Amino acid sequence: MKEARPVIVTDARLGEGPIWDHERKLLYWLDIVKKELHIYDPETLFEKTITADQMIGTVVSRSSGGFVLAMEKGFYFLDEDTGETVFIADPESDKPDNRFNDGKCDPAGRFWAGTLNMKGEKKKGSLYCLDTDLKVTKKIESVTTSNGIIWSNDSKRMYYIDTPTREVWEFDYDAGNGDISNRRVAVCIPEGEGMPDGMTIDEEGMLWIAHWGGHIVSRWDPQKGIKLEEIRVGAPNVTACAFGGRDLDILYITTAREGMKDSELSRFPLSGSLFSVKPGVKGVEAQKFLG
Repeated sequence: MKEARPVIVTDARLGEGPIWDHERKLLYWLDIVKKELHIYDPETLFEKTITADQMIGTVVSRSSGGFVLAMEKGFYFLDEDTGETVFIADPESDKPDNRFNDGKCDPAGRFWAGTLNMKGEKKKGSLYCLDTDLKVTKKIESVTTSNGIIWSNDSKRMYYIDTPTREVWEFDYDAGNGDISNRRVAVCIPEGEGMPDGMTIDEEGMLWIAHWGGHIVSRWDPQKGIKLEEIRVGAPNVTACAFGGRDLDILYITTAREGMKDSELSRFPLSGSLFSVKPGVKGVEAQKFLG
């Protein structure tokens, strides 16, 4: 079993949402609880942190420049230079105990992101899609912890995780209109291996899944439902992963310290750090928001 190494040793409370900008050759990642967006250049080791006024659930690049964020209170544009945000829409303005969590852009440049209830109430969240015309549509409702999402390399299938189900759902996906249908289970995470969190895909169409409470990132064949390999991570709460580097051959992995006891932190002091590994397969370019 390969083991990831720490790239940035830090104490992120809830490290999340890594995404590689293939044009700028930069990695973006978050500390949700600290309301921080981190920008990292692995070649120069330059780091920059932008602090928002709300928790940031996920971030994507915008093709015209800057970022789009899904935060506690909806979707926002972010200006990287000034740190200023511009409100787009809040589909859950009537749910003050909810916040946005994980998300990504689909092959057509739409931004998908889902919510969770901060008090831990079940099935209070939903998955939304911010289209390029800035219209928001609810795609899935009654989810508990909206998490990993990714699309197949042929743009015909979408994969999605509602963490407590321990499953990765597969949908038929229409890139033309963004419709999803025919939900079925592609992957089941076994008991004792943690809970599925963030997710990405490699150039061979295999899924890479972060295991909260499981110390690993696993690789799966979604068509066969078979686990192919594991990457060991020196922190129990592994939150998300993304391929990056000039050749997209580095898997970056975020972790968290949130909810850990002092005794656990003494055993796993790297919890909250950013890790990486060369898994022997390349990823695919992340889509930017085209709105």
